[in-house]
Amino acid sequence: MMNLSRIFGVAGAAAIFIVAVSAQAKDLVTITDLAGRTVEVAVPVERIVLGEGRFLPSLGILDRDDPTARIVGMMGDFEQFDAAGYAYFSRYFPSLDDIARVGKSGSYTFSLETVVSQQPDMVLLGIGSGHSPSERHTDIIEKLEAAGIPVVFIDFRIEPLANTPVSLRLLGKLMDREDEAEEFIAFYEENLAKVSAGLDGVTERPSVFLESRVGLRPDCCEAMGNKMMGRFIDWAGGVNLLGEQIPGTHGTVALEYLLTHQPDHYFATAIGSPDTVDKFPERVVLGAGVAAETARDSLAHVRERKGLNELSAVQDGKAFAIWHHFYNTPMNVAAVQAMAKQLHPDRFADLSPRDTLRTYFERFQPVPLDGVYWISLNGDSDE
Repeated sequence: MMNLSRIFGVAGAAAIFIVAVSAQAKDLVTITDLAGRTVEVAVPVERIVLGEGRFLPSLGILDRDDPTARIVGMMGDFEQFDAAGYAYFSRYFPSLDDIARVGKSGSYTFSLETVVSQQPDMVLLGIGSGHSPSERHTDIIEKLEAAGIPVVFIDFRIEPLANTPVSLRLLGKLMDREDEAEEFIAFYEENLAKVSAGLDGVTERPSVFLESRVGLRPDCCEAMGNKMMGRFIDWAGGVNLLGEQIPGTHGTVALEYLLTHQPDHYFATAIGSPDTVDKFPERVVLGAGVAAETARDSLAHVRERKGLNELSAVQDGKAFAIWHHFYNTPMNVAAVQAMAKQLHPDRFADLSPRDTLRTYFERFQPVPLDGVYWISLNGDSDE
């Protein structure tokens, strides 16, 4: 194990020197990141450490030929929490397996030594992250900066729909991919606007219980507040049943509360994959490699869950599931459309969220669309 004091004494000074020399051949720009911090970065950045491995597909929007080309280190959350998605990307980019892991998941696993050894131009972190250092971990940020490594925060998680365009525009500047960023942002805003236009004049907004990470725990129920995907409900023309009761990103709700405050719709987030069907049959299965029939069968288990089978929304077939990892990716625009079509089918009869998702992959990703990312019990979810 390398000694940290030595790292930030000798190697740290070397890292500062490397960045200073590199900056002479690049433009030194001052940016304001999504945590409101002022940061100087030598651009274009060519060596990036990802504080969340699941940022990789988002960087693929900008580096469409090979999203791994600039990545010299990453946390291990991608393969841990979205194993099917990781396997899909690594099939096209086998070098993904060779990228240095700077931790598993959680700030306590984040290795400063490993990060410094990779000599990155930038460490990319997410605000409010529970899977890597966040803006609250000032000690880690200060040590990285002392080693001459800029730290930049983006956000697809806390205020995803407002901050996705801002984050992509910032990354475009840092990666010298501003044209690619603006092309995506135009697509993103155009497709969110389709939802806003469809909801013009809406006076009645159905209530939604959004159960998070279905099947992760045996008891009911983890729910999202008005952050993460909870925010999608409002944009899609609904009301998050637990939005005001949960102050942060997620919390626990008693089954009794749900039975006495019946929601109009039940939405579930899916953390299951093809590899978990037998081992964790209680999980809803969506994402890369998943067929619609498999997904619908996994959602149908909600009818058998004690208490939830008493919800009128479930009994009436108003049960819908969506891929959990939409909460942390610019793909969220398709998720908002899919939710809006569930909540207001008459208003969005001509909208195809599936086409939006397909276009996202065809135009902005280095891999093709494979699998379904949302499903409903009643079979009208625009698979």
